[in-house]
Amino acid sequence: MSEPIRKVCVIGAGTMGAGIAAQVANAGVPVLLLDIVPKDAANRNAVAEGAVAKMLKTEPAPFMSKSAAKLVETGNIEDHLEKVAECDWVIEAVIERLDIKQGLYAKLELVKRDGTAVSSNTSTIPLAQLVDGRSDAFKRDFLITHFFNPPRYMRLLEIVTGPQTDAGVAAKVERFADVAMGKTVVKAKDTPGFIANRIGTYWIQLGLNAAFDMGLSVELADAVAGKPMGVPKTGIFGLVDLVGIDLMPHLQASLTSTLAKDDPYHAIARSHPLIEKMIADGYTGRKGKGGFYRLNKEMGRRKETIGLQSGEYRETVREAGPSGGAGRGDLRKLVEVKGPIGDYAWAVLGGTLAYAAGLVPSAAADVVAIDDAMKLGYNWKVGPFEMIDKLGAAWLAQRLENEGKPVPEILKVAGDRPFYRIENGVRQYLTLNGTYEDLKRPEGVLRLSDVKLASSPLLRNGSASLWDIGDGVVALEFTGKMNALDGDVMKLIVEAIPLVASKYKALVVYNDADSFSAGANLGLAIFAVNIAAWSEIEKLVAGGQMAYKGLKYAPFPVVGAPAGLAVGGGCEILLHCDAVQAHAELYMGLVECGVGLIPGWGGNGEMLDRWQKNKLMPKGPMPPVAKVFETVSTALVSKSAAQAKEMLFLRAEDAITMNRDRLLYDAKQKALSLVDGYKAPEPPHFRLPGESGRTALSMAAEGFRKQGKATDYDMVVSDALAGVLSGGEADLVDTVSEQDLLRLERETFMRLVREPRSIARVEHMLETGKPLRN
Repeated sequence: MSEPIRKVCVIGAGTMGAGIAAQVANAGVPVLLLDIVPKDAANRNAVAEGAVAKMLKTEPAPFMSKSAAKLVETGNIEDHLEKVAECDWVIEAVIERLDIKQGLYAKLELVKRDGTAVSSNTSTIPLAQLVDGRSDAFKRDFLITHFFNPPRYMRLLEIVTGPQTDAGVAAKVERFADVAMGKTVVKAKDTPGFIANRIGTYWIQLGLNAAFDMGLSVELADAVAGKPMGVPKTGIFGLVDLVGIDLMPHLQASLTSTLAKDDPYHAIARSHPLIEKMIADGYTGRKGKGGFYRLNKEMGRRKETIGLQSGEYRETVREAGPSGGAGRGDLRKLVEVKGPIGDYAWAVLGGTLAYAAGLVPSAAADVVAIDDAMKLGYNWKVGPFEMIDKLGAAWLAQRLENEGKPVPEILKVAGDRPFYRIENGVRQYLTLNGTYEDLKRPEGVLRLSDVKLASSPLLRNGSASLWDIGDGVVALEFTGKMNALDGDVMKLIVEAIPLVASKYKALVVYNDADSFSAGANLGLAIFAVNIAAWSEIEKLVAGGQMAYKGLKYAPFPVVGAPAGLAVGGGCEILLHCDAVQAHAELYMGLVECGVGLIPGWGGNGEMLDRWQKNKLMPKGPMPPVAKVFETVSTALVSKSAAQAKEMLFLRAEDAITMNRDRLLYDAKQKALSLVDGYKAPEPPHFRLPGESGRTALSMAAEGFRKQGKATDYDMVVSDALAGVLSGGEADLVDTVSEQDLLRLERETFMRLVREPRSIARVEHMLETGKPLRN
């Protein structure tokens, strides 16, 4: 394989180019960002510099931490193109005009090194046209890398290679995009729209057409072609609002001009006068004055929806949509519902699945590539062929035939067989020649879902499971809703410790879900509160403390492997691990004060210990206490794993995995690296400021209350937290043990959980998902 990628150049500092550059920087790799010189500009680098400045203010943030922005070097094409010679990969993300791209490539060929990859982020122009006129050497280094917007958050990367593309160059780019940038690479053929946009555009166009033709409301269309189908709950109209209504005519023009004349897309490519008028009037979606949905500021930000027939806005109504199994993912029931719901579902789903099935092997080599592209590029819960398996390939083929529609060849090959099956604990997929092949994961990818296919849990109850993931390592998995934590989780942890100690080497805390854990099960807690089962609540708090400390002081390494949300008790278990291997997208924090409580499973002491050991902290007992108080009382949550390190939710030595699919494997390797010579940590002891510290913290909180940033009850909760963090009645000459702090934490938690205003906060969070400011 070629030399590794140590520096990247991105040419084009628009939304996509700048976002790609930011993700390279998030990977810890220097990146050169170039754009044109603005006419009559005093600052010749203004475009690239302005893009970086804008990204530092953008939400959601393209940069995972502000420090990542320091890795972006800005410049312009006229003065700094020779710096391409320093780079191992050049990504072109300029305007979608063939002449401009070809002109840039001619200049790049004069300055780049042989073996430096050059790729285009195009989504519309064939590779053969892009490299027309270039040398064979340039063609060997060239490929298409189609990122999805926003590049930080969208995991899909479609890669297209040409007949002359060097396999080593392509492999170098693929490896870097996968491991360093966190992308799941899907190999596409050099066809218009590649995979995801080709199917996605067809799906959207079908949905728009059918809603107009059937006289449906926008709300009903989105209630059907949304969550019930396992696609984004925005539905089709909500999704078009999100990506921009004005983008649709451009996509349509591109596909109709490049697709073969017999492609089914030509039969559905239509313009709608209402949509043309909306674009002309500035109603281009969320980025404009509104779209199919809008917020009417004159009516108190009332949500309104446009009538597809009237063209007038009216108050948005909540459509019931499909019910029963049809509303819960049973696709056969959904398309067989009598009336407009079933008719619309079939028009959208039947057409889209037939179209997707016809793209093997012309646009993608196999069904897996198409399913992955739609799941990663359009956030579908399941891919087209997984949907066909729910309907039944034979059933779909028969319905298409009954309606006089073409039946794709791959449906005929499948017959009454599924596209995916489990054979000897291995997932397999159907090929176009009618045989099944094992679904092979890339080296370094380990999924718990695959482990489960071939084994049974070592331990299991209603809220957690323990799995053998090989090489003497086991995985502790939470299985409740949002992976919430309860007494069953704590019970399984207690049972797991002696089992792992006697038969295994290490434990990883991990699950495949989008969120690691949303914390304690508040529903169970409020049920116990309503029947005044105070002893049961205290038992849960004490049990959690015991379980977490059991993991901390176990005679084997424990590694946390979180991704997504890890808050409250989910954060606390990670604080007790020997090490954390975190996915880059980690939203971690102690948020209990937001529901009128304090961390009750040892999180206060763990954070105090970290800040006391921080060499940048001023001397004395008060600065660490004040820092933890600030973090916990305001329920701060990291917006990335990099930021979690800055907040000391993660240690400096904790590691970050960019690709979600690699997280479990990396965590397992981390755990194994700690086995030899492992010793459990020594319990910490604290010097805390006592009552004087509590008073100082309360005075600081009072300042926030006077500024209107804290409510009266926030003051009650923060004062309780201050009492714990300052050591209660401890004095500066006293040593506070870990057990002393746990007792104080437990007593304070139990006092707050009885407070009516805390109970109101918990109930409000359960009902609305939002904090109550009482």
